[in-house]
Amino acid sequence: MSIPVDVARLAAVLADFDAGYLLTTRDGRVKAVTVEPEPAPDGTLRIAAPGGGTLANLAANDAVTLVLPPRAPRGFTLLVDGTAAADGDAGDDVVLTPASAVLHRPRIHADGPPPPPSAGDEGA
Repeated sequence: MSIPVDVARLAAVLADFDAGYLLTTRDGRVKAVTVEPEPAPDGTLRIAAPGGGTLANLAANDAVTLVLPPRAPRGFTLLVDGTAAADGDAGDDVVLTPASAVLHRPRIHADGPPPPPSAGDEGA
């Protein structure tokens, strides 16, 4: 089951999740690092110092996926696809520009909790 999330509402939906994983790739290899994205007023997500490997991957391929697992068992996972780049002003930080987002859980978890309240009408 997937529920599209309007990227304009992403900051509100993010408040219902804790740390997640930023996925980057280079040379066919996926790198996953734990992150705590912070919404910025311009609609981007700021990620503090994800590490040198992630920065190297972004220099080669700016496509990323952010995975935020549910707080409750069998809940919805928030998936955010977009592009990201090192923030020149903040050195080791990254700015992620979301292109799309979705709340997802497999059908076999349909007995789990409802979508987070922040999903608004999208979760109804």
